[in-house]
Amino acid sequence: MKQKKIALINDITGFGRCSTTVELPIISALKVQACPFPTAILSAHTGFPAYFMNDYTQNMRPYMKNWQKLHLHFDGILTGFLSSQEQIKLVLEFIEIFKNEQPAALSPLLIVDPVMGDNGKLYSSYTPQLCKEMKKLLADADIITPNLTEACNLLDMNYPEHGIISNNRLFSMCEQLTRLHTNDHSTIKIIITGINRGKSIGNFIYENNTGKIMEFTKIGREHSGTGDAFVAIIAASLVKNESLISSVAKAAEFVKKSLIYTEYLNIPWNEGICFEEYLTTLK
Repeated sequence: MKQKKIALINDITGFGRCSTTVELPIISALKVQACPFPTAILSAHTGFPAYFMNDYTQNMRPYMKNWQKLHLHFDGILTGFLSSQEQIKLVLEFIEIFKNEQPAALSPLLIVDPVMGDNGKLYSSYTPQLCKEMKKLLADADIITPNLTEACNLLDMNYPEHGIISNNRLFSMCEQLTRLHTNDHSTIKIIITGINRGKSIGNFIYENNTGKIMEFTKIGREHSGTGDAFVAIIAASLVKNESLISSVAKAAEFVKKSLIYTEYLNIPWNEGICFEEYLTTLK
């Protein structure tokens, strides 16, 4: 018996409740050890009018080499926002050391959240070349969690008008995404998140060549960090050997409760969701 642990490859933001600042407490509440691997340090996220940022790229390799020297092993690796081609290259090195070079029994789950954009638009830092490099992370991924914008970009497809898309089309997109995987295509699991269903939000789940849509009532406005909370629950639940369907249901329910409370307090969108209120409900 041992406690599970996940390496979190993401930025650390002091204010605004996003990235590692959201993932770490949620994963810890699920009784999994969270080990941050910072890509940048920010005083507040980039949705604020002013912020301080310290890019961590030059420190990532020494940080990684120290973990290698300590002979650390992880049950999961969760990747998030990456700001440059160099950072993607460094994450590929991390995957080679801590996943591909491990015995099969010790090889961690690789969960790739390809954070690149939303609502049909890429973030300003994402150039076509950077998007092309992001595809390389999918080669060894066990689970990928793109939103519809990111899934379309990974497949070089146009974003559907108003974000409206059929389940059949989503299934076809998932089939195409599996071909970006270099090993057994049948093993990769996909969740396309944040699908517009009018008064509800859908998450399309692809597993074992079957697809399923799970819809949940849309709550209020969009808030920063919602996706980070969602994927943190998915990652921790999966390393504990829970099913993908139950993991998505748990994540969606937690985010829903947090959003209701956030709207009740009238929290500005860029201050994130009040997830702290419900941490003790996670199992």
